[in-house]
Amino acid sequence: MTPNHVNQTTRTTLIVGASRGLGHAMAAEFLRRGWHVIGTVRGPDRTLLHDLANAHPGRVEIAQLDITRPEEIASLRDRLAGKEIDILFVNAGTANTDQDETIAEVSTDEFIRVMVTNALSPMRVVEGLQDCVTQAGLIGVMSSGQGSISNNTNGGHEVYRGSKAALNQYMRSYAARHANDPRALVLMAPGWIRTGLGGPAAPFGMEETVPQIVTTLLAQQGKPGLRYLDREGRDVPW
Repeated sequence: MTPNHVNQTTRTTLIVGASRGLGHAMAAEFLRRGWHVIGTVRGPDRTLLHDLANAHPGRVEIAQLDITRPEEIASLRDRLAGKEIDILFVNAGTANTDQDETIAEVSTDEFIRVMVTNALSPMRVVEGLQDCVTQAGLIGVMSSGQGSISNNTNGGHEVYRGSKAALNQYMRSYAARHANDPRALVLMAPGWIRTGLGGPAAPFGMEETVPQIVTTLLAQQGKPGLRYLDREGRDVPW
C-alpha cells in the first residue's frame, strides 16, 4: 500500500463531470484509495456514477450541474456550504463535431459551444467553488497536451486546441490573481486515451492512465502555484 492510500478516509474530492469517461474513472480511483467523492452529472438520468454510489454506500454524493449555466454553479456552491473539499477537479469538456475543420471553417455557433464548454465554463466553476476548497487543497482542471502552443508543430484539431490553449491562459491569469494562495493549481494533460472524446484509436486505456492521473494530483498537494502537467507528473511546455 502506497502512502497515497493511507489515512485518506476523511478526504473529499469534488469531480465536476463524473457521469462517464475519465471523470467517472477518476471517481472510482479516488474511492479505491479511500476518499469520499462528490460527483456532478448534467441531468436527472441515471449514470455510471449512480452505479458507483450504489457500490460504495455513504461514500459518494451526486449533484446535478450543467457547467454552462452559472445559476447551477451558484446552486451547487450553496449546497456545498459547510463542506471541506480537498481536491476540486473540473473534468467536463467537449470537441467540435468535425475536428478536421479549420478555425476559418467552423460555424460561429459551434465555435461558441466549444469555447464556452472548454474555456469559459470551467473557469466559472473554479471561481464559483474556490471557497469550498481547503487552504491545503488543490484545484485542478482537465486540459490537454493539444493546448500547448509550443508543441503545436503539426496543426489539426484547431478548434479544440484553441479552446484548451484559452483555458490554460485563463488559469494562468487566475493563478496570477491568486499569487499568495497556498493551494496547488493543476492543468492536467492526460494524453490520448480511449474515451468517448478520445475515440477507439487512442493508444491508452483508462485502466492504466487514470491511476497515474490521480497519483500525480495527490503528489501536487501542498505545492502552491500553477503547473501544467502530464499524467506522469512531467511539465508540459506552455
